Amino acid sequence: MTAPIPRDIPDLPAIPGMPALIPSAVPATAVVAPTRHPWTAIYRLLVAAAAAAAVAVEVILGTPAHVLSHCAIQSNILLALVLTLSARRARTARRPLPSAVTGASVLYITITALVYHLLLTQTTPPFSITGAPGTHTVWQALAGQILHTATPIAALLDWLLLTAPDRLHLRQAVPWLLYPLAYLAFSFTRGELLPPGAPDRYLYPFLDVDQHGYKHVLGNALLLGLSFYALAVFLVALDHARPNPIRRHSRTKTGFRLQPPVG
Repeated sequence: MTAPIPRDIPDLPAIPGMPALIPSAVPATAVVAPTRHPWTAIYRLLVAAAAAAAVAVEVILGTPAHVLSHCAIQSNILLALVLTLSARRARTARRPLPSAVTGASVLYITITALVYHLLLTQTTPPFSITGAPGTHTVWQALAGQILHTATPIAALLDWLLLTAPDRLHLRQAVPWLLYPLAYLAFSFTRGELLPPGAPDRYLYPFLDVDQHGYKHVLGNALLLGLSFYALAVFLVALDHARPNPIRRHSRTKTGFRLQPPVG
């Protein structure tokens, strides 16, 4: 015979409540190892070295104060600094530089290339950063091509192929224009400080007040500023539309797919 089923089941002891989960202070890198990109670092260092070498050649061939006053020189110096810092972060798997900094360097070096190839290649006399075209033809030509063509293309390739997208923002476009505005003020101030008739009183023909007057030059500056803003907006839109070229997925033995955070 089986034991009779009791009429009432005795009360079971209460199950203690589940303790609240404590937020973990373990960084994501402890779960997913940071990814180093040594070849990216090497590429960026080579581009930075090329830009720095071209700037050095122009400074040696010309007057340092005159050469360093050019927008192309300043944008290449900024690019060399940004790429050097970005190379170190790529090699050590640290978070990338702020997008406002990288975006500004890409915008300014792109402006350098566009202004040169659209506005300066057909000028008479030929445009020269040193102010003395034809004195060192081979070295001037080589440095000019690096500053106005090679480094802009290399910077765009780095941004398109080696940089995570969706980091630029439309609100950054207006602050990026502060540098062109400051350069315009610098150009006017420099021209006023130099005596009338001084060679290269104005470094760019479309900013030459002696030849065109302030009204015409300010009109040129307005058109250029609107073009620069449109280019900045285009870069932001392109950044949000392009795919991520450096996304890396790692599959664990449990079948789950982990993705390291993109800074």
